[in-house]
Amino acid sequence: MTKPITIDQYVAGLDEPAATLLGELRDLSREAAPTATEAIKWGCPAHLHARGTILFVYSAHKHHANFTVTPSTKEAFEDELTDLETGKGSVKLPYGDPLPRALLRRLIAHRIEEFEQRGVTWM
Repeated sequence: MTKPITIDQYVAGLDEPAATLLGELRDLSREAAPTATEAIKWGCPAHLHARGTILFVYSAHKHHANFTVTPSTKEAFEDELTDLETGKGSVKLPYGDPLPRALLRRLIAHRIEEFEQRGVTWM
């Protein structure tokens, strides 16, 4: 299988339930960051600010999807992420669990703000 060069190709190459969850993440991302552009970065879907800086990425894995922002954005929501497994800047979204839409929207808004107002770039 060839590596995807678009997000459409990335999602189309996934099995269920990953394809559905990544489609939902993409839709939510487009709504929460309507001026961001989409690209594949490091083999994963990414949303970029108009100035080219990565705002966030997401990816499919065997039992979960990852939604990844900067560590500073993740840390700003540490109290709200206690029920989810996290990494340096990532949040695991297990397949079969409801997508925490409101929380993800706040993470995205914070990430955009931290870049535009404080110049926080990608890791």
